[in-house]
Amino acid sequence: MHKAPRSRLVTDRARLGHKMRYALSHPRRVLPYLRRAGRDCWLRLRHRGSHIAYYRAVMASDTARSPEAAVGGRPSHARWLAIGEMQYDYLVRHGLKPQDRMLEIGCGNLRAGWRFIGHLEPGHYYGIDISPDILVEAKKTVVRYGLQDKLPYLTPVDNLTLDFLPGSFFTVVHAHSVFSHSPLEVIDECLAHVGRVLAPGGWFDFTYDRTEGSEHQVLGEDFYYRTETLIQLAEKHGLAARHMEDWEQLPHGQSKLRITHRAAAAPPDARTTEETS
Repeated sequence: MHKAPRSRLVTDRARLGHKMRYALSHPRRVLPYLRRAGRDCWLRLRHRGSHIAYYRAVMASDTARSPEAAVGGRPSHARWLAIGEMQYDYLVRHGLKPQDRMLEIGCGNLRAGWRFIGHLEPGHYYGIDISPDILVEAKKTVVRYGLQDKLPYLTPVDNLTLDFLPGSFFTVVHAHSVFSHSPLEVIDECLAHVGRVLAPGGWFDFTYDRTEGSEHQVLGEDFYYRTETLIQLAEKHGLAARHMEDWEQLPHGQSKLRITHRAAAAPPDARTTEETS
């Protein structure tokens, strides 16, 4: 069973002491970190007051260097494939069917999306992202895997109000490594509106960087939240949230919550195999 050690979950990565210890343990990462810190400081000054605009600029910079590294992780195609496969296998194990209508928030260059598109019926995959640059790469992924006949929808967005999407439409909503890069007001905006587009009986899975210590952020890019904070935020908007323990068994550093309409949360989700897998 893969489980994050408690010491990692209580670490405040924004503290100077942690940064110094990390630098001593990983000297080769110091220079890349300083370059990233300098770039991020410049981009924050240019896009002051708008996290979306700032992070869109971050994605443009990262995508120019490596589209696969831009969506998270090391710049390795094998790693890109492995993380996408892990997301896909997890949702299929939890009942993702070809007839489901799926919305992927922060679809990136379709690290997992190309597998979802192939699994779903034509026209049943909708991918949105704040970065036009990464969506150009997503279209290249569609071509690379010959998925044109699946008619995926790929759309850039300026916010997470989801106001252009139909109500009660999506049976599955998915966001991987999105809220780990989002301040609380962006998560709040998404949770305030995702219930409208979520079909009865549907679910919204999202990952986040979990801490059991103080909530903090690093460089305005990486955000660490307590599980209780996000559950309470969902409840504020009339949604139910539960921590997905079986996700913790997988070799990935993030945690996962599943969001449903509150009325649907009382009985066990018939399509979820968490308790029996």
